[in-house]
Amino acid sequence: MSRDKPANTAASVATTPTSRTSETIASREAAHDAVDFIEIDEILTLRRMIVRAPAPKGTVLFLHGFPETLTVWKDIATMLARDCDVHAFDWPGYGQSSRPVPEFFSYAPKAYAQVLKAYLERAGIDRSNLVIYATDIAALPVLLLALDEPTIARRIIVGDFAPFDRPQYMWENLQNLKAEPTASPTRAYMNKTSDEILQNVHRRGLSPAEQFDLPVDVQQDMARSWSLDGATAADAFAHYYANFTRDQNFLEANLDRLKTPVRVIWGEKDIYIRSEMGIEFAAKIGAKVDTLPGIGHFPHLQNPKQTVEEIHASFR
Repeated sequence: MSRDKPANTAASVATTPTSRTSETIASREAAHDAVDFIEIDEILTLRRMIVRAPAPKGTVLFLHGFPETLTVWKDIATMLARDCDVHAFDWPGYGQSSRPVPEFFSYAPKAYAQVLKAYLERAGIDRSNLVIYATDIAALPVLLLALDEPTIARRIIVGDFAPFDRPQYMWENLQNLKAEPTASPTRAYMNKTSDEILQNVHRRGLSPAEQFDLPVDVQQDMARSWSLDGATAADAFAHYYANFTRDQNFLEANLDRLKTPVRVIWGEKDIYIRSEMGIEFAAKIGAKVDTLPGIGHFPHLQNPKQTVEEIHASFR
């Protein structure tokens, strides 16, 4: 990979349903849904989705986790389309966004926070009426940015992530990614078992009756996007975790600077990051935490209607 990444990305997505020419992929009764690309700087180009409502009451920005892509938000965006403009993008290292070498981009939570800041500026989003919904790896970057920019959004909704360095609340493989000598073998194992991860990551911890299938287009996009330009989603995830403890500790040490309204939601059956993490975080910032019964690590996939309700409540 090199600094020629934007051109490489365009070539890589030539066979996908999206392109740099802002190809329209659907026209709906209530909204216009388009996927295109936006340049952040000379290193980074992000694939994004925008759904425009006829008369928006506000804007929602959805931020995905591992190993997702922006396609996980399509159905929810459709449900919100009568009331809200909706934005979503692929993080660097995921989907069809750039995957620069770590020497040029660290993939750290703090680095993702700067990507988020740049996106808000370049997309021209009105922050005064913006709700940001961030899950998994996306939540810490949003909160880090909010420390410096309390007016980043009207409200931030976060869940199923690790704000603090509490390995005891995390799944063993996630603990192992935090430092050597276990980080490199865990990364290699994740790359070796990518098919299994993509098939089952959203099912783990749920009973057979609670398990669910992903929409076909979501499953296909995640599989197609796992590897791009010689780097994988697991590689980006590992780079993130290499800087994770540092940025978790920074957030915890500066929680008194967090002034943006925050709502915390958590899947009761999340085995990757246990609900005790969310309960502790909410207590420290004086926020309410909703623990969702029967829900795992991906509430927005398992019960998208509940996610839509959370968004609507944020605009009341």
